[in-house]
Amino acid sequence: MRQSKTSSLSVPLWLVRSPAFYPLFPFPKGKALKRCSVPKSALCVSIMVSRGGKGGKGGKKDPESKPKTLSSAPMAARGPTSPRRPESPRPQKNRKASRKPKKAKLDADREKEETQSVHDEEEMAGLSGAYGLMDSVVKVFCTHTEPNYSLPWQRKRQISSTSSGFVISTKDRQILTNAHSVEYHTQVKVRRCGSDEKHVARVLSIGIECDIAMLTVDDESFWEDLEAIEFGKLPLLQDDVCVIGFPVGGSEISVTSGVVSRVDVTSYVHGATELLSLQIDAAINSGNSGGPVFDNEGKCVGIAFQSMKNEDVENCGYVIPATVVEHFIDDFKRHSEYTGFPSIGIEWQSMENEHLRASQGMKRDQKGILVTRVSAASPAAGKIKKGDILLDFASTSIGNDGTIELRTRERISFTWLISQKFSGDKGNLSLLRDRKKLKVVVPLKPLKRLVPVHIDGRNPSYYIIAGLFFTPLNYKYLKSEYGKVSRSPSPNQP
Repeated sequence: MRQSKTSSLSVPLWLVRSPAFYPLFPFPKGKALKRCSVPKSALCVSIMVSRGGKGGKGGKKDPESKPKTLSSAPMAARGPTSPRRPESPRPQKNRKASRKPKKAKLDADREKEETQSVHDEEEMAGLSGAYGLMDSVVKVFCTHTEPNYSLPWQRKRQISSTSSGFVISTKDRQILTNAHSVEYHTQVKVRRCGSDEKHVARVLSIGIECDIAMLTVDDESFWEDLEAIEFGKLPLLQDDVCVIGFPVGGSEISVTSGVVSRVDVTSYVHGATELLSLQIDAAINSGNSGGPVFDNEGKCVGIAFQSMKNEDVENCGYVIPATVVEHFIDDFKRHSEYTGFPSIGIEWQSMENEHLRASQGMKRDQKGILVTRVSAASPAAGKIKKGDILLDFASTSIGNDGTIELRTRERISFTWLISQKFSGDKGNLSLLRDRKKLKVVVPLKPLKRLVPVHIDGRNPSYYIIAGLFFTPLNYKYLKSEYGKVSRSPSPNQP
C-alpha cells in the first residue's frame, strides 16, 4: 500500500482568511501555516497539502518524504532582504465622529437612488400606458380615384394607399385620420392592431385646412374591447413623445420616439393654410400619417401629418396639436359638419421701424401691425380699412412683428388667436385710425378665395354648349393644365 505524499503550496494570506477557503484545503492543525520571508504588502503563507496515493488514505504524513515549497514571487518591488519599516502606532479615531459623514453620504446616495427609481417608474408607467393603447390604433386602407380636371367628365386611374388612424370615441364610433389619407376615396377599410380582418369604413367629415378626417365603422364587432384615446395639453419644449402608426418598411405597427423641438404656426401643405403645429425629431415616414402622438402620461398630444424632406434637414416631423384636433371635433359637433377655420381676410406688414411707427402717430408704449390690404370678400370689409393699425385681438396685445406671447420665452403669430374661434363668432379688435384708437367688432367666417385651392373633395362641375367647355377656375385645374403652380398663401394674410 502506497502512502500519501505531502507538498507545500504558497497562498496569499487574504485568501486563507476567507471563509470560502476552508473547505478547499483540509490542512491539519498546528504548524500547517508558515510565513514567507517577503514584505508585508505581499504576505503569503505556505500550506501543507496532502495527496493520497492509490489505495491509501489521504491525510497521513510520510516520515521519509520532505515537504517541497512552491513559492510564488512577491508582488512588491522590494526584495526579501529589504529591512522592514518600523510600524508607527495607528491614531485612535473617533468612531462616532467618522460614522456621521459616512451615514449622511449613504442617506444622500439612497435618496438619489429612490428619486431616480421613482422617475424611471413614472416614465415607464407613461410609456406602458401609451403602449397599452396600441389596440386603439388602426391601419387605414384607401382606394383613391382623382378626377381629371382638364377633362372633368373623366377620372384618373385608381391608386391605393395605407395610413394610420385611432379611435377617439367608442360611444359615437369615431376614428380620426388625415384628410389626405382619404382624399377622393372610393373605398375605405380599417384593420385593428393584431387582427387580420378588414372592416369597411365611412367618411363622416373632412377638414381640408387642418388635414383631419373623421371615419366610422358600422360593424359592431369592430368596436369590441376598444378604448377611446384621450387628448392631452399642449406639450412643452423637450417633452418626450412617441409616434405610433403603420409606416412603410413593414406591415405591423411601429413605435418611434423623440422630443418636441418647436411650437409654431406652420404652413399645412395639404390645406394651403397656416395653423399651429408641433415640430418633433421622431421619425415620421409615409404611412405614419393619421397616427397618434403620445406623451409620457399616455395622452394624445397630436396627429402626425407631414415631414420635411431636404438634404439640409434631418429628423424634422410635424404634428397637428391637440388644440387644432379638438377644434375640428367641436366644429363637427356644433354644425354636424366641418365649416372651417375663420379669418379676418387682411394683409399686413410689421412695424418694427421706429420711424414708421412715429409717422403713424403711435406712442412709444404702443405696438401693432399695419394693414396693407383688405379682401373684398372677407368679413372685415367695411370694418377695417387700409392704413389701419391693428393693436390687439381679443384683448391680447400684438407685437410689432405680428406675434403674441404663447408661454414664457415663446411667441407665435397672432393668427393663432383667430384660428381658435369658430365660424359665426365675433372678433373684438382695437385699431389706431387717424391717430385715434377705435374698438371694432368683426364677424368671423372662413376666407373665400377667388381661386380656391380645394373644392372640398367634390367632383369638378362643368358645362358644355356649342362645343365650348366651361368649368370653375381653381388651383387643381391650373395645376392640371400648366403643371406646378404656386399656391402658398401670403405669409402676412390671416
